[in-house]
Amino acid sequence: MLSEEFVSAICGPPLTSNTSIAKDVGVYVHTLSPAYSVKGTFKKNSAPPNCLAVNESHVFAAQDGKAALHVYSRPRGNQEAYVPFPEKIRCVALAGDVLVLGTTEGRIMLWEYCTGRLVSTPPCHVQAVTCLATTAHHVLSGSDDSNVHVWSLASLLALDPASEHEPERTLSNHRAAVVALATDQPATSSSPPTSGGAAGALCVSAARDKTCVVWDVATGQALRTLLLPAAPLCAALDPCARALAVATDDGCLHLVELLGDPPLLGAHAPEAASTAVQVPASDPFGLAPLDAYGPAACLAVSHDGTVLLSGHAKGKVLQWSLATAAEGGSGPPPVELADLNAAVSNVAFVPPLPRTRSTVAPAVVKPAAANAAAAAGYSFTAQLEGDLGGGGGGDRQASRFDRLLATPGFGQEALEQAVLALEQQQQQQSTSGGGGGGGPSENEVNLQLQNEELLQIINEQRALYKQVLQKQAASES
Repeated sequence: MLSEEFVSAICGPPLTSNTSIAKDVGVYVHTLSPAYSVKGTFKKNSAPPNCLAVNESHVFAAQDGKAALHVYSRPRGNQEAYVPFPEKIRCVALAGDVLVLGTTEGRIMLWEYCTGRLVSTPPCHVQAVTCLATTAHHVLSGSDDSNVHVWSLASLLALDPASEHEPERTLSNHRAAVVALATDQPATSSSPPTSGGAAGALCVSAARDKTCVVWDVATGQALRTLLLPAAPLCAALDPCARALAVATDDGCLHLVELLGDPPLLGAHAPEAASTAVQVPASDPFGLAPLDAYGPAACLAVSHDGTVLLSGHAKGKVLQWSLATAAEGGSGPPPVELADLNAAVSNVAFVPPLPRTRSTVAPAVVKPAAANAAAAAGYSFTAQLEGDLGGGGGGDRQASRFDRLLATPGFGQEALEQAVLALEQQQQQQSTSGGGGGGGPSENEVNLQLQNEELLQIINEQRALYKQVLQKQAASES
C-alpha cells in the first residue's frame, strides 16, 4: 500500500522532563497515511529552521551554531558521517546530487556528495544567508541583507577554476531580512523532473517587513506583492502553485489563493502586477494560540495539496486540512499529530512515488581539502541500480543497446539495417531521377558516390567481422 511520509527535526533542549520521549533523538521519520506512526528516528541532532534536506537515501541536517553537518543514512537508519565545513551553516537545500549550503558569512557552498567536490562563492550577501531554494536550473538565496540572489546552477558547478561565481540577478524589493523562500519546481533528486524547466518557475520570498513577493525566476520580475498583517516566519507553496501558506509571528496561518477568483497572477488578474494586495487580518485560515503551541517555525504541504503541516516552538506538529479551503469554507481546527518535547524547526514531506534513478549514493564522500585537486581527479562514487547484465540470466529481455554492447564490432542486425536504409535511399533517388525526363543532377551523382563508398566500408567491416569470428573459433579449438 502506498504510504505518505514526512521528516521532522528539532532544535534546542527538551522542554520538559518527559521520560517517554528519548532525549537523544533529533530527527523523526513519520508515516502520515494510511495511519499515523513514527517510522524511525535519528539521534544527536539540533537543526535550526531551513537546515534540513531529505532525499531517497540520506537526511542532511546542519547543526545549530556550528560549521558542521550530520548525514544520516535512511536505509541503514543511523548516522553515516559528521562533515565539517569552513564556515557556520545557516541553511541547506538539495539540487539533485548536490547539497547547497548558506553560511553566516554571506556565501553559498555547493557540495557534490558523490564526488567530494566543494564549490564556494564569494560573499555576495553582506549578511548571513538565511534561506535557500532550488529549481531545475537555478539556486536562490535569501539573506538578512533583504536581498534574494538568483544563481545559475550550471555556472556554479562549472569545472573551470577561472570562472567567476556571481549571481545572475538580484531581487531587491524587500526592506528587511528574508526569512523564507519557496518554489513551485524544487530540484530535489527525489522529485520527478518538471517539463517546464526554468521557464515559468515561480518563487515566493517572505521577509520581516511584513511582505511576500511572488517572482518569475527566469526574468526576475515581481508578479505580485502581498502585504501581511504581521511578520512572516515561514512559507510554503502548494505543489501546483495554486496557493501560498504563510505563518506569522502572531500565531495566525494565512492561505492566499494565487489562482482564485479573481486571480492574483497572470493576464486575467484585475490589477496590475505592481499593485500590492492586502491579506486580511480578520479572516486567517487558522490560528494556533501562542500560549499553547508557540510560533510556527516551519510549514510543509503534502504532494496532493490536501494537508498542511506546521511545526511549533513548543514541540507540537499540527495537521491542517486544506480540503475545506478549496471548497471555500473556513479552516477546521488542527489535529495534533505529535509532541516532540522540543522546538520543531523543520518539516519536510518525502515523495510517495520517488523518481526512478539509475544510480544511488550508498555513502557520501566528504568535501575535498582542495577544490583544484578535486577537479583534477574527478571521480563519481555511486551504486548502479537495476539489471545491467544484458538479460542473460533473468527474465529481462536484452535491449538493442545490450546486444550492441555485447557484440564485437558492428553486429549483424546493425549492418542489415544500414544496408536496407541505403537500398531504400537508392530506390527513392532512382524513382525521383527517372520521373524528370533528364539525366541525374550533380547532387544525385554525389549521393551515389557516397553510397558506394559506404557500401564498400560495410563490406570491409563484414570481412573483418568474419576474420574475427574465425580467429575466435580457432583459439577456442
